[in-house]
Amino acid sequence: MKKIERAEKLVQNHLNTFRCPICHQDYIKLTGNTLVCAEGHTIDFNRHGYLHFLNTQGTTEYDRLMFLSRRRLLEAGLFKPIIEEVNSLLPTSPQSILDVGTGEGTPLAQLAALRHHQDFYVGFDISKPGITLATQLDIDAFFCVADLRQLPFADQSFDTVLELFSPSDYREFNRVLKENGRLMKVIPNGDYLLELRHLLYGDQDQHYHYDNSKVLKLFKQHYPDAEQIPIRYQFNLPHELVTDMIKMTPMSWGRDVHQPTGDDLENLTSITVDVSLLVAKKSN
Repeated sequence: MKKIERAEKLVQNHLNTFRCPICHQDYIKLTGNTLVCAEGHTIDFNRHGYLHFLNTQGTTEYDRLMFLSRRRLLEAGLFKPIIEEVNSLLPTSPQSILDVGTGEGTPLAQLAALRHHQDFYVGFDISKPGITLATQLDIDAFFCVADLRQLPFADQSFDTVLELFSPSDYREFNRVLKENGRLMKVIPNGDYLLELRHLLYGDQDQHYHYDNSKVLKLFKQHYPDAEQIPIRYQFNLPHELVTDMIKMTPMSWGRDVHQPTGDDLENLTSITVDVSLLVAKKSN
């Protein structure tokens, strides 16, 4: 089955999951490649097999090359323990799962490979290059370009909202979560990618250290009963992926970033992954 045919079938089977971002009315039919809402607004599948729900191009600083670097590292297992922990906390029954800021889609694909359930997966991002790459994955999921602040999904559509290292809109998350649905958010801790941070910046630079207290405080304001699960491990970095490690993160974009020497790259053999998995029930 072609990508566009697979995507159209998923949308047709879950039509009530989607709503028009213009008028917020339900989509009522899929005619050919065109999705039509109750007010007559339409949106077409493109040749890559995804829907573009933005009124703009959806471009970001995250380009195709950056996403390819990220994919190579994730396929090598950079976030594997995180995905395994997420999977361990999900029910074994079929779930509808929304992946916020899915990027090129590898974490969602890895989660699907672990579960072997009849789940319904949706991943969205503002980046067209990321979503275009995501549609190339061998996963039975639907991907789209969409706005975090105005999600093109109906109220109470998802059992789980998953968010790895992305911005949040808790009001929208609560809207699209089902009753008793859960939000699972991964945030960096102080030692996340510590070796890379110290390689690229001096100890007086703000990027040399990381403090997640503001992000954590805001999350707990919305979800005071949330569980915080620490996940920390060392990822052995293959030499051929050292350059990808630097390219995959905006950390390398700073004004005062150091240019690593050949010796620096040779010595970068292990990376600290230090994160918190925040798990919360839908708040009212």
